[in-house]
Amino acid sequence: MTDAQKKFLELSKRYEELSEEMKQVKLELQETMAEIKVGTFLQDPETMLVYQIVVPKGKYMYFDTIDYIRTKKADEKMGELSMKKAEEAGFVLSK
Repeated sequence: MTDAQKKFLELSKRYEELSEEMKQVKLELQETMAEIKVGTFLQDPETMLVYQIVVPKGKYMYFDTIDYIRTKKADEKMGELSMKKAEEAGFVLSK
């Protein structure tokens, strides 16, 4: 077996493990967002990112019933939640 084939098998196993973990995290995240309620804004005091719980517009082959959008990180071009909208909701976006 080549090094590339060994690496592929290692990576594919890790990818599948992460996929299973992500499914569990997503389920818990969706349950928590449902508890918080659609339309709610909240801010991470460490990163200053602002999140809004939303009903998603839809995604490729699946459709989530609840999701979140957030302001951009410093190294991102844009976030789905505009900084203006976050500021209008009363959030301060810099420390």
